[in-house]
Amino acid sequence: MTVAVTAGSAAWRPALALSFNAFVWGVSWWPLRQLQGAGLHPLWATALVYIVPVLLIALRSPRACGELLRTPGLWLLVLAAGTTNASFNWAMTIGDVVRVVLLFYLMPLWAVLLARVLLGEHFSAIALLRVALALTGAVVVMWPADGGLPLPRSLADGLALLGGFSFALNNVMLRREAARSTGARALAMFLGGALVSAALALALSTAPPPALASGWVLGALALSFAFLVGNLALQYGAARLPANATAVIMITEVLFASGSALLLGAGVLTPALAAGGVLIVLAALLATRG
Repeated sequence: MTVAVTAGSAAWRPALALSFNAFVWGVSWWPLRQLQGAGLHPLWATALVYIVPVLLIALRSPRACGELLRTPGLWLLVLAAGTTNASFNWAMTIGDVVRVVLLFYLMPLWAVLLARVLLGEHFSAIALLRVALALTGAVVVMWPADGGLPLPRSLADGLALLGGFSFALNNVMLRREAARSTGARALAMFLGGALVSAALALALSTAPPPALASGWVLGALALSFAFLVGNLALQYGAARLPANATAVIMITEVLFASGSALLLGAGVLTPALAAGGVLIVLAALLATRG
């Protein structure tokens, strides 16, 4: 009995750590929009925010740099993580936050398909049910009120879908490269966030970062620190809780993002959005089984 109570009482720490990480990601749209208001495009903001963790990891673990350079699979993780961050942060800055986060959380749909292609996993009955729920939810969310096909209607919609797909690829590649060191995988993900965002910003000829000013520089550093602490909290929590419990807690990001957006006027919750969101979240919850 004493052991059970001790284990249960200790579980709140990793759960709180995971919740903190979900909170950081869920409300990250607000500081990104503040930085955009200061003249810093979200792609450049993402690149600058992630370059700080890259430097810290490289200084602390030089071996991770060599491991990354020698491992082709980790470079696919670089691309997947970078596309995730660039797409998600850009979409959250320019679109309806509630709609964006729901479309992003179509990850269970993409994860089933990618796991079949990259990991050779077979479709199970529950996996097919997840696909059906996620697809139905997506159709409901994207169905135009004035009729027409349920297709992406804006750049934010497209970015949210791309971000969710690349995040599913990110997670599949983390499983595929599980034998690699934690430092090398973390370096790959942070480096991806910096490289892909900067490359896209240059390719799209976005406005360069504004002249140095304490306001946006301190804001970018604070957001970088928050993402770094959130990542450490994720690693702490995920290492101490079952994978299904971790996944359930991480879904609270939807609540943090939607709740903060509704409170601050950055999103609108329509009946269709609510109905589609319930189906998408159910698909994500089913992904935690097994």
